[in-house]
Amino acid sequence: MNWDKLFTMQKQLDTYIENNHDLSKTDVFQEKYLALLVELGELANETRCFKFWSNKPRNEKAVILEEYVDVIHFILSLGLEKGFSYETIAWENISHTETEQFNAVFESAVIFKNDTTEANYVNLFITTLQLAAILGFTEEDIQHAYIKKNEINYERQNQGY
Repeated sequence: MNWDKLFTMQKQLDTYIENNHDLSKTDVFQEKYLALLVELGELANETRCFKFWSNKPRNEKAVILEEYVDVIHFILSLGLEKGFSYETIAWENISHTETEQFNAVFESAVIFKNDTTEANYVNLFITTLQLAAILGFTEEDIQHAYIKKNEINYERQNQGY
């Protein structure tokens, strides 16, 4: 998949938000990083993969995909913040459980925050895509859901969200 389209859309959304909230001179990396962790936690909560104590079923796949795309929004935004991008590369399939892969994504995010290199960014992106595969999403699913959620994010901004 060509991720350039999503990076371009995210850059436009980020610029729109920065202009509407007068953030053009503000470094929001820490806020975006925390937002990524929160969204990742919300995604895990929708899958319920870690809730060994509960019999309640996971949420519908569409809800999980929408939460996943919130994670992608902030990964794209963090990359843009640091001048990094991602081009589809072959990555190895993994045999982690959902919980193990969530932990791998959290760990990759912490590593990226503490050592903000392009290699660490690409690793964060890949571990997040591996999570998508475990959740049953393709890159095309992600792209379509991203475009839909991007429109919603503009609507929210226009309504004073």
